[in-house]
Amino acid sequence: MKLSRNSPQKNLKSLKKAVVILIVLFSIFSCNNKTEEKVEAKITKPKTKKVEFGFNYADFNVVNDTISKGDSFGSILQSQNIGDKKVHDIVEQVKDSFNVRSIRYNKPFTLLRSKNKTNKLQAFIYQPDALTYYVIDLRDSAAKAYKKIKPVTLKRKIIGGVLKSSLSETLGNESVEAALASRITKVFSWSIDFFKLKKGDRYGLIFTERFINGKTYDGVEELEAAFFEYKGKIVYAFPFEKDTTSGKVEYYDDEGKTLKNFFLKTPIKFSRITSRFTMNRFHPVQHTWKAHKGTDYAAPTGTPISTTASGIVEATGYTAGNGNFVKVKHNGTYSTQYLHMSKILVRRGQRVTQGQTIGLVGSTGLASGPHVCYRFWKNGVQVDALRLNLPTGESLTGNDRTLFMAHIEPLKRELDSIGNL
Repeated sequence: MKLSRNSPQKNLKSLKKAVVILIVLFSIFSCNNKTEEKVEAKITKPKTKKVEFGFNYADFNVVNDTISKGDSFGSILQSQNIGDKKVHDIVEQVKDSFNVRSIRYNKPFTLLRSKNKTNKLQAFIYQPDALTYYVIDLRDSAAKAYKKIKPVTLKRKIIGGVLKSSLSETLGNESVEAALASRITKVFSWSIDFFKLKKGDRYGLIFTERFINGKTYDGVEELEAAFFEYKGKIVYAFPFEKDTTSGKVEYYDDEGKTLKNFFLKTPIKFSRITSRFTMNRFHPVQHTWKAHKGTDYAAPTGTPISTTASGIVEATGYTAGNGNFVKVKHNGTYSTQYLHMSKILVRRGQRVTQGQTIGLVGSTGLASGPHVCYRFWKNGVQVDALRLNLPTGESLTGNDRTLFMAHIEPLKRELDSIGNL
């Protein structure tokens, strides 16, 4: 068999054809990749721009800092290569809108500077509190200042169940600020001794919380309603504004009876009783049996002591047995005395209001440890304050009571559903 003379040429043509086909396929594949890359680039979402205080942070070189000791508005601006005369001009231009001497130690501020090589200061922002900020805008030839309030959102919260520990710990476990415990204690201070609340006692709270810019927690705004189980009885609290012109809010129970009695339950918050009123007690210091005509509340040294009712300071001073003491006359019937203080904070003849701090817990005089001995007089005779049926405040009547009962009806229904009452 003879070989064709054209076979090498045909083979070469076939090879060239194959190369062309490969080039075409590669080109098509490359184009498709580029197209995909272009499509992918088009659908890629831009990064979210951070906007604070009305400024787009992407446009600035941002410096966040706090006021240090010795800092002033002028010294901060001078640190940004602004001369004395320019600082003086800025202060003059903004003085009607911003008091440059108002900046305080440890408060946050922000500097917005240009992104070019000059790093020129464009704005100074000062935050005196979590809600308010001042902007000193330096972008124009004349500086200008203005005050802004961050938007606040209120969110309603309902919690309740049974106490598993102290009130403060219970609220902490519910991620509620500790200040609410103090507010609740004040509301119920005439009706409940919170030291005597027990694990397993039921409670329910309805309140609103503040959030700055919808996300930053800023504490409790209002306590709408509450109840606590105390000595087997449910004690409710509902706020009500009896006189709308005064803006004064008082708390009442579910029958419209005021929670604010003439006397507070105790002179110290969250204390514990270590010795009661008795005519025969073994004295821990003198080691003899004698009468103890008061109630001892133990607390750390320096704990505030409050007068349990309004009145006039009848006496202050020091004796070997009582230590530093204060005696308050409330009216023609009742007087109270507070012993063993580390410090007296009122003077004889001074008028004091219920709940006012009149001294600090100590162990002066005949005392085995820091505490306050609370003594009570009725018609000039020392009596056991824990056994007295003390006078209460006024209750709602007439139209006020009608409005109040209508107002609390849905709130009480919510509270009762929390505690399964």
